[in-house]
Amino acid sequence: MATTHVTRRPAVLSDLLPGTLGRDLALVVGSAVFVGLAAQISLPIPGTPVPVSGQPFAVLLAGATLGMGRSAAGMLLYLLAGMAGVPWFAEGSSGAGMPSLGYVIGFVLAGALVGALSQRGGDRTPVRTACTMAVGLLAIYAVGVPYMMAALHVDLAKAVAMGVTPFLIGDALKVVLAAGLLPAAWKLAGRGRS
Repeated sequence: MATTHVTRRPAVLSDLLPGTLGRDLALVVGSAVFVGLAAQISLPIPGTPVPVSGQPFAVLLAGATLGMGRSAAGMLLYLLAGMAGVPWFAEGSSGAGMPSLGYVIGFVLAGALVGALSQRGGDRTPVRTACTMAVGLLAIYAVGVPYMMAALHVDLAKAVAMGVTPFLIGDALKVVLAAGLLPAAWKLAGRGRS
């Protein structure tokens, strides 16, 4: 009787790395550290408690490269460690009392959504990648804005003016950059099928 060997197609870029549990643990911890480092690239904006930072871009890349489970776990580790006192939120902050914490909570949802879409090929072409990244950014805003409304006791219009509008151009640039990087990475890996 002949045995058939089925080669599993990588769902996300990190699946190209050899290993299983040890690799996955390293990727989860590494993604949290990556977001923590990206958070230190931060610029305060007058009139809002939310700075411009590298966090969202790092979250989107982690989601696309790690897939749903590993990315969500990495972002949850980032959130919980930061709330416990690791000073790796934007501007070296930590804790649970910040009005911008909702955005960090949204990173968990964004990582999971971007990861799930990427596992289904959402990072293989520029157009699909742009759509995947836009969904991730919307998830961050969907959690961050209501959280800021509650924390600062402001209405929706004020929260959007403080927590969305100042970031739209930068977020568009992040989407464009990811739309170029991720499909190119798949092409270099020789595995980018539509």
